[in-house]
Amino acid sequence: MINTNNLFISLLTLFFILASPGTYAGPFSEGSSRVSVALGNGRLLNEDYLIIGVGAGYYFADGLEVGLDADFWTGGDPTIRELTPTLQYVFQKSSSFNPYFGVFYNRTYINNTPNSDAAGYRAGVYMPAGERAYFGFGIVYSKLQDCSNSLFFDCSDTYSELTLMFSL
Repeated sequence: MINTNNLFISLLTLFFILASPGTYAGPFSEGSSRVSVALGNGRLLNEDYLIIGVGAGYYFADGLEVGLDADFWTGGDPTIRELTPTLQYVFQKSSSFNPYFGVFYNRTYINNTPNSDAAGYRAGVYMPAGERAYFGFGIVYSKLQDCSNSLFFDCSDTYSELTLMFSL
């Protein structure tokens, strides 16, 4: 049996190594990388959680990023971890704001519960917050695959997101 904790940490570490900084070409240009942090709250199985997220991405073409994000849900029981590969496009029309649109697949690991899968999309805008820092404001739609109403209150969710991203 595969230890999901070790697999989760290994995949995230590998992705951060692959997305390590190279020559800086601009925040959303081919060859650029990003690291991001997220902070939020959530409720699942009648428990309230603090959600802490980290992520990394690489722009393999101008505006087009492949990424991997990880979220850790703390403060509730059971323990929850999420791993989310993403594909996102950032429109580079303005220096004051850059709209984005992306798709993702999400794998959620819940202790002593079957894992769940979701797919969805997000859209929003990045705004400069420093020389290489950006705030992201957006909206996310996610739909669970093989949803069981006995475990989850709803099989789809729409929510807002706030992200702090650093361009490398």
